[in-house]
Amino acid sequence: MRRWDGLLERYLGELQIRGLSSGTVTGRCRELDRWGSWLKHRRPRPALEEVGADEVVKYIRTRAPFRSKSTVANVVTALRSMGEFLVREEIWSSNPLRWMRGPKMDPRARIPRRIGHQTMEQLWAAAAERRQSYQRYLWLALLGVLYGTGLRRGELARLEVKAWNREEGVLRIDGQKTGRERQVTVPALTWRCLEAYWPQRQNLLEQTGRLDEAALFVNQDGGRLHPRSISQGLRTLARRCGLERITAHQFRHSCASDLLEDGVGLPQIQRMLGHQTITTTVRYLHVADPQRHEAVKLHPINRMLQSGGAA
Repeated sequence: MRRWDGLLERYLGELQIRGLSSGTVTGRCRELDRWGSWLKHRRPRPALEEVGADEVVKYIRTRAPFRSKSTVANVVTALRSMGEFLVREEIWSSNPLRWMRGPKMDPRARIPRRIGHQTMEQLWAAAAERRQSYQRYLWLALLGVLYGTGLRRGELARLEVKAWNREEGVLRIDGQKTGRERQVTVPALTWRCLEAYWPQRQNLLEQTGRLDEAALFVNQDGGRLHPRSISQGLRTLARRCGLERITAHQFRHSCASDLLEDGVGLPQIQRMLGHQTITTTVRYLHVADPQRHEAVKLHPINRMLQSGGAA
């Protein structure tokens, strides 16, 4: 077990090279530190080469009580990935976690609450009523991009000036979360919000002397807008409207659900949101499924009613 710290450092280095987000790397590091500490305190202490499925299952059982299925699934994923690394390092001959299944997850259980149309209009009205000119244009642009493109909060905060192609109306989204870049065409209203925001941004950067700032969305001091500032700003808008807490991810969910209701196909929404598999996109059918409603209209019982066949 003396080699554990060095192996863990090399493994985390691999994750960073693969382009995984800092949050994912930090989460894996935290979980594997727990696992390594647990193994080191076992008596008798096992050699790393001797750790097998039984030891792995015992550890997972210590992490499972009073924790959600998603937490346990993340534990299994972290250990499985580290197991593959140990096989590549020829420390393990095989990975006992390769075929070990985590708890069965319902992908619909963690879908964020959808923002209703009336609530959406209230949020836009609150943003338009901001007294400070820069904040007004900034938040109209942020709401336009969040709802118009379904970007994640981190993707929104990481947008740079060079990512915006105003001639084609396209935003280039980095692949830090998914490992793949994508391009998203923005709706007309989002385009207008971004174009109205642009001169306000330039004026602010001139005043603060930070014309070299690469971030598309900047705070009042001319620096990159932090993800936490986006969340705090949304909470402020919600309070002004007398609404419950609103999150950036609810805009992503609302974007996908509303597009589905308007008849946009799942593959198009998958590409727009940057989902690696369409299975992730399918979960939005739990809320918005226009095809299901159309199918019900074709049910034979409707013809029976129309012909007076029902007593």
